Amino acid sequence: MIQTDPKTAQPDAVVFDIGNVLIRWQPEEQYDQWIGPDRRRQMFGAVDLHAMNDRIDRGEGFRQVIDETAEANTDFRTEILMWHDRWLDLAQPAISLSVKTLHALKARNVPVFALSNFGRETFELAKTKFDFLSDFDRPYISGHMGVIKPDARIYEMVEADCGVTPDGLLFVDDRADNIAAAAQRGWRTHHFVSPEQWADHIIGLGLIEGSDL
Repeated sequence: MIQTDPKTAQPDAVVFDIGNVLIRWQPEEQYDQWIGPDRRRQMFGAVDLHAMNDRIDRGEGFRQVIDETAEANTDFRTEILMWHDRWLDLAQPAISLSVKTLHALKARNVPVFALSNFGRETFELAKTKFDFLSDFDRPYISGHMGVIKPDARIYEMVEADCGVTPDGLLFVDDRADNIAAAAQRGWRTHHFVSPEQWADHIIGLGLIEGSDL
């Protein structure tokens, strides 16, 4: 295991969440454009689509889960099927400055990992649109791991595989519960609010310089 002094040493690796850190993920906003806010509010109030997506992120079949949900909620069948058929329109656009931080870290030979709640099939689909998703040194994708954040098990699996001690990992995520779970294990964390704050944070740590971006 790589040993670090948390008081003085830089992180040994940076761990990126993907949704709302590298790629914008706001399904409600997309559905507002597709079917209008009123219909969208009715659908999201009647059907827990985020719980549906959690099933996909845990590794269940993309098409199977959405078809099953659509058939169980026939009043919104057509709209629910859009989650599958227009998925690449749900996950967009890339957050440009965050992507630049990923590439800047790699250019300085800082290992970069992904730790993301993402389905097996949806991650492969996303890689066809976003080339940078193939740039991670180690991608930890929940659909392949069978567990989602913030379950402690997913962080344990990362630690066991990557060979970096918890205090050597710097984890950036937009969700406070995911950050808290990592921090409980001794990971360094940054709660993502904006790409500018994130860039300033890693510049302040000396991992990159402003001129890298």
